[in-house]
Amino acid sequence: MNDVLEARGRIASPVEVSSLAHASPFSYIFYELSYLFSMTAMTLGFSLRTLGKNNIPRTGPAILYANHQSYLDPMLVGLSSRRHLCFLARKTLFRNRFFAGLIRNLNAVPIDQEGVGRQGIQTVLDQLRLGQAVVVFPEGERTADGVMHPLKPGLHLLIKRSAAPLVPVGIAGAFDAWPRFRRFPMPSPLFLPKGKRAVAVCVGKPLDGRRFAALPRQQAMEELFEELNKVQRQAEKLRHA
Repeated sequence: MNDVLEARGRIASPVEVSSLAHASPFSYIFYELSYLFSMTAMTLGFSLRTLGKNNIPRTGPAILYANHQSYLDPMLVGLSSRRHLCFLARKTLFRNRFFAGLIRNLNAVPIDQEGVGRQGIQTVLDQLRLGQAVVVFPEGERTADGVMHPLKPGLHLLIKRSAAPLVPVGIAGAFDAWPRFRRFPMPSPLFLPKGKRAVAVCVGKPLDGRRFAALPRQQAMEELFEELNKVQRQAEKLRHA
């Protein structure tokens, strides 16, 4: 079991966060403490398991694209990486000054809407030029039925304009734990018999963005969907192991 539980909570090495050299010391420490707190809470409260952390490039630009099951997803993707990640967040979340400061220190950048729309594409490109690893949810919104839906074509445009490595991240159990029609999440505590609300995240190996940029859009989107579906199925097996 130890080989699948990669939640070790160590402090990231300087090389793993070299792309965040422009971040303040406070932001770095805040991100690390948030990681340790969230990892503890998700492991104890939702029996979180992660697999494949070492598949995320340690430096340089990268696009982490994940399926979207619940409000928990950004946290779950963040916990699947010891590298500090950059997240897209709706502008409305920045209206409250306190909450805006909180999520800015977790590397959130504002966009008009969820998904990979026009403004989101430019925001991602800007962050990739800074050497960031950026998280996107190309389904565009949280699933309403627990099933993975087709990826929005904006992802292919993003690939063509950046050619950055692509890392598929599969999330399982988050829909059962906190579907979009429920106000609060339902936990699956670690020390109780495993329930269907246990969560898991599986990170796939990096894909060559240049190859997908050269493919016809339909073919590229189908292959990217299948790569994401593959790691999502692995996450499903992991959470029930």
